[in-house]
Amino acid sequence: MKILSFGATDPGKKRANNEDAYLVNDGLGLYAVADGVGGSEAGEVASRIAVDTIAGAMPDLLGNRDRTPPSEVRSGDVPELAAFRHAVLLANRNIIEEAGKDAARTGMGTTLTALLLVRKRAFLAHIGDSRAYLLRAGTLEQLTNDHSVVAEQVRSGHLTPAQARTGPYRHVITRALGIDEEAAPDLAERSVLKNDTFLLCSDGLTEMVDDREIGRLLSGASPRDAVKKLIDAANERGGVDNITAVVVKVLET
Repeated sequence: MKILSFGATDPGKKRANNEDAYLVNDGLGLYAVADGVGGSEAGEVASRIAVDTIAGAMPDLLGNRDRTPPSEVRSGDVPELAAFRHAVLLANRNIIEEAGKDAARTGMGTTLTALLLVRKRAFLAHIGDSRAYLLRAGTLEQLTNDHSVVAEQVRSGHLTPAQARTGPYRHVITRALGIDEEAAPDLAERSVLKNDTFLLCSDGLTEMVDDREIGRLLSGASPRDAVKKLIDAANERGGVDNITAVVVKVLET
């Protein structure tokens, strides 16, 4: 596939430091966004470990040389999803191990949303409330389900999406890396078409900018311009959190 991509992160208007991290690797077709949580700047350590682990582990896991499959691989697993599962669980272990070295980092964690584009397919790994979107033929689709208290209440019918955007528990996530010994990422696969545009982003964007506006800003813009417009829009609306966006456009399949 021929791909054009761009990623950027911004601290926003209210935060002194930036706990987000992102990955852009067109050579592998590998992209990720992570949003760290934890005091004493521990969140930015967790998010960086997550994207660095994904970046380091996936090339070997996707290689062709013989190896004993990781223990997490299940019979019938799609190789790309099996690689993602193993890499995410490795990131989880690395974060927990690092937290154990410094009491100030106890309880640090991070969201992670990662995308792999290969063989005209898109593979996703997701945990937390960072998101992946797909803009196809003018229609924006959210590809991931938020692992958060309010998102679960929306799915159960107890809150409307509008109520969830302002609810008092909107920042409480129910799954993350570094929190439990066994992480539980969502894994998904779908086809890719020419002109598909993928967006990975932290909730610093989606809390400020609704899906209709996100779709409008993505439409007709290059990845670089789209990222700038999205971050600017979030900051114009208050920029209450760190803002990270990675936009990937498929030029040829």
